[in-house]
Amino acid sequence: MLSLATLNTAATAREFAALLDGVYEHSPWIAEAAWARRPLASLAALKHALATVVREAPVEAQLGLIRAHPELAGKAMVSSRLTTESTGEQNRAGLTDCSPEEFDTLQRLNAAYNGKFGFPFILAVRGPRSIGLSRREIIETFTRRLDNTPAFERAECLRQIHRIAEIRLNDKFGVVPLQGRQAWDCAELLARHSDVHGEGGDAVLTVTYLTDAHQACQVQLLRWMQDCGFDETRVDAVGNVVGIYHGSDTHAPRLLTGSHYDTVRNAGPYDGRLGIFVPLIAVRELHLAGRRLKHGIELVAFAEEEGQRYAATFLGSSALTGSFTPAWLDQVDADGIGLREAMRAARLPATIEAIAAEQRDPTRYLGFVEVHIEQGPVLNELDLPLGIVTSINGSRRFVGEVIGTASHAGTTPMDRRHDAALAVAELALVVERAARREPDRVGTVGMLNVPNGSINVVPGRCQFSLDLRAPTDAARDALADEVTGALQRIADARGLRWRLTETMRASAAPSAPAWQARWEAAVQSLGLPLHRLPSGAGHDAMKLHDVMPQAMLFVRGGNSGISHNPLESVTDDDAQLAFDAFRQLLEGLA
Repeated sequence: MLSLATLNTAATAREFAALLDGVYEHSPWIAEAAWARRPLASLAALKHALATVVREAPVEAQLGLIRAHPELAGKAMVSSRLTTESTGEQNRAGLTDCSPEEFDTLQRLNAAYNGKFGFPFILAVRGPRSIGLSRREIIETFTRRLDNTPAFERAECLRQIHRIAEIRLNDKFGVVPLQGRQAWDCAELLARHSDVHGEGGDAVLTVTYLTDAHQACQVQLLRWMQDCGFDETRVDAVGNVVGIYHGSDTHAPRLLTGSHYDTVRNAGPYDGRLGIFVPLIAVRELHLAGRRLKHGIELVAFAEEEGQRYAATFLGSSALTGSFTPAWLDQVDADGIGLREAMRAARLPATIEAIAAEQRDPTRYLGFVEVHIEQGPVLNELDLPLGIVTSINGSRRFVGEVIGTASHAGTTPMDRRHDAALAVAELALVVERAARREPDRVGTVGMLNVPNGSINVVPGRCQFSLDLRAPTDAARDALADEVTGALQRIADARGLRWRLTETMRASAAPSAPAWQARWEAAVQSLGLPLHRLPSGAGHDAMKLHDVMPQAMLFVRGGNSGISHNPLESVTDDDAQLAFDAFRQLLEGLA
């Protein structure tokens, strides 16, 4: 087996590259360039160094790397001209056992892909868990990626090449991301519970508050907590699943951690849930070792964060912070089922008194930490598995309408029009420009509607939405002021009226400096560089922020970081690094 000590003592770049032969297909220049980055502190540092060499290389060198890889089930496979590594990977994926129909499909896809992009389709066929994708999964991915743009697809091929290299390095070093695979397996197992199921057995993940699937998740999580050695486990008054692993000092405050297990509709299996499995497995490791830290660990799998079934969000974490609004119990879902009724059907007390009793005393806690997938492309594009969250963005949402005059599209001169839709289109461009001017601000016009619109009528009304977010409340409000000021100017110039109603305002939740520093120390201990970024999405941590210090760790997502989508993905190696960072954070407290 290869070791870091051997690599770090390689006398020349050529010797270093020879030790890593086969990691990057026919491309020893990558390892030769990485030789100068020694000493490498960890296997993760080696992987990052190699990926950085590729990212910083000229485009032609990147294309050469892509073209050095063989087609899937292509001529090189048929004629047995693949490298040993590629042969094993394509065999493992069953590509040597394709049916005639599958083989014909792959040949057609290879031709179409090469014709469009000018390089071969690259896919890490051993997949996110290193066990191998099915031929069906490979063909579906191939077909989907044909719709990408050339620039995006070139970047995606490089990301797949890095994943191939990562798995090959694990084999060379004899490394198995055991806890990462356990977290990955937990996600897949929990995803079997869903409110809806696809046709033909296709997996569709939807778990909304207090449905049968949601309650099945409760049962599974409760069983896992018990199996992992938690001293106390229960389902609380709002459906949160709570596990407590006692510390050696019963008077010492606990560390609170966790995330949510409900999902959006047609979701991926890692949003929220990865932040449950990482501490779950960390406690299991402590229990198996017969260890207790000074501080206890309280893990909460929050029952509701997404706001999919009822209009209220953060029902689970609101109970812990004492901010559960009594009026929420009177809400009804799309089927007319009241929240109170749904709670009673799920054998919950459904009283505000029972819910209020779940409020935590902040003095009994060190703080709250949450592990979460990034749900965005930043870490993916930087080839970084982990990121440090600096703040959860504050947000303001509005719905609005611009009112002009509907008139004949053929007879109304352009300088006589009072076009409501063009005003909103102009506003949308203002939102884009204003958000881009300052780092980490984002603005979205997500809904546009012309009531009773017609192809030959100048729009007299246009309804729209605004979603404005920034890492601080001041930056959020400055963006909102700029946008509303622009709306007034646009309306005045076009002779229009407008109205705007704020529907939601959420405060930013900056990470507590001491806890952010603990995450940073944990990531650095793994040999990884630090990358700090805000969270544009809301999380349970922003509710706990109201009552105690909090900080988050982001984990890179696959498929360009897509989330709230069945393509949401995490590798076992990245899940392992998240586990390792969490364990380091715990050891730092000890």
